[in-house]
Amino acid sequence: MTESKETKSDFLSEENPTHFIAQNIEKSLSDGLIKTLVTRFPPEPNGYLHIGHSKAIHLNFSLAETFNGKCNLRFDDTNPEKEDELYVNAIKEDINWLGYKWHGPVHFSSDYFNKLYDYAVFLIEKGLAYVCDLTPEEAREYRGTLTEPGRNSPYRERSIAENKSLFADMRAGVFPDGHCVLRAKIDMASGNMNMRDPIIYRIRRETHHQSGDEWIIYPTYDFTHGQSDALEGITHSICTLEFDDHRPLYDWFIEHLPEDWLPASVSTTRPHQYEFARLNINYTVTSKRKLKLLVDENIVDGWDDPRMPTIAGMRRRGFTPNSIRNFCDSVGVSRSLSTVDVGMLEHALRSDLDKNSSRAMAVLNPLKVIITNFNQEELLTAPGHPQRDDFATRELPWTQEIFIDKDDFRESANKKYKRLVLGKKVRLRNAYVIIAHDVVKNEQGEIIEVHCKYDADTLGKMPADGIKPKGVIQWVSATKSLKAKIRLYDRLFKVAKPGEESGNIIDDINPDSCQEMTAWVEPSLNNAVNEQIFQFEREGYFIADRYLHKPTTELVFNRAIALKDNWGD
Repeated sequence: MTESKETKSDFLSEENPTHFIAQNIEKSLSDGLIKTLVTRFPPEPNGYLHIGHSKAIHLNFSLAETFNGKCNLRFDDTNPEKEDELYVNAIKEDINWLGYKWHGPVHFSSDYFNKLYDYAVFLIEKGLAYVCDLTPEEAREYRGTLTEPGRNSPYRERSIAENKSLFADMRAGVFPDGHCVLRAKIDMASGNMNMRDPIIYRIRRETHHQSGDEWIIYPTYDFTHGQSDALEGITHSICTLEFDDHRPLYDWFIEHLPEDWLPASVSTTRPHQYEFARLNINYTVTSKRKLKLLVDENIVDGWDDPRMPTIAGMRRRGFTPNSIRNFCDSVGVSRSLSTVDVGMLEHALRSDLDKNSSRAMAVLNPLKVIITNFNQEELLTAPGHPQRDDFATRELPWTQEIFIDKDDFRESANKKYKRLVLGKKVRLRNAYVIIAHDVVKNEQGEIIEVHCKYDADTLGKMPADGIKPKGVIQWVSATKSLKAKIRLYDRLFKVAKPGEESGNIIDDINPDSCQEMTAWVEPSLNNAVNEQIFQFEREGYFIADRYLHKPTTELVFNRAIALKDNWGD
């Protein structure tokens, strides 16, 4: 497939007016509040990226590109129990495939574990953190509710010396997992639950994928995130709306940093958090927990199953970087929660593939046709793309025996039927006009063969009698075509809001989300490279499965999407 060159974001174009985050950046730069925009994409390496993440990726990297800034890739790896190097590598591959380049080396929050530990000691010394021995059940009771304030922990007034000693013991492994935690001392009566003395360190004896067994205490995400932003000189910490209530805590940690804690190059630029509405799409789930359930229950064939909304799955399905970027541009950026119709995503894919995919022919439900007035072999030439000269032409062997689709023939039909009918003409795409004159049936009365004659003077021309054929159908040579496995993928869920009424997303699985069949394809497809996408004319868009490495005796094509949306039928 020839990739479109239009990769730069058009956030600031006339078609896409400046959104509120871009406006803030523009003002910050013009007012001299920042010299250079620095954003970051901070995934947790505990699963595969999905279509929801693509909006955050696109936003952070495209803003940096638009304003000549920088975008870091940082893994917020504070929970080794659920994290894995596998996810780290998969996320890097996904971002590269989408066409984005992060600034400098890959960062990890674990790079700052020593610094974060020192900062926790600093808070203890300032009387702003304490070691708490409440059990999880007791801590929930003391925390209060949305309508009732929390109560101070009985350990809240421990001395600074005692807290420093206990925290050192936590690090040294004196206590078992879960015995105690380090909490920030903020306000147990706050109306914001996140400010009620949140946990900032806990004991967890787990091997970390980056730091190994160096640590047995790990900082929490809320404690780590803002400080990592500050250390990297992030100017705009962009996240989704579920972190809106976390912003006061983010700011509290930033405000209480030691004066000399930040490098000189970033000490005057304190990061600020900005929230936007996450991407919700109907007929789709993007919860990592629910996606993991689909994998664990073998509903799908792994995280990169082409029905999964993961970037890896969408890539294997046939989505392109351009289609995903264009989709992200089309949904825009705001603080208003909404659900996007999956049809918008499918439209973005169709639009990109129509412009950029090679054409080919395949017959998925073959019916043999015998050309009774032809007994040779001829090589016909067909364009690689009907509107683009930069696509190579392909050769089609024209033989006495060909396959057409069973649905493209009837013994008799009304005028609305625009395909092959006994006694009527039809054009074979990129080939000749034929007319059917006889059929052969089996003992069950099923048609197994159609006999036709062809008009040798109709290659690229109308018949001499001036009678226009009723339609155009695809075909392949029966003797020169290739056998291929075809996977017809469709939406994974049969309802717009999976699990909402049924209570279980598995009950809402579309039973026809994947159908396998054998098809016959034109011989040029033997040269298909992994992940090359074709429009099988009149059938849909198909991608050569990325896991098939030549040489192989099997061709496998996954349907990315049908030529038109059939869900409204």
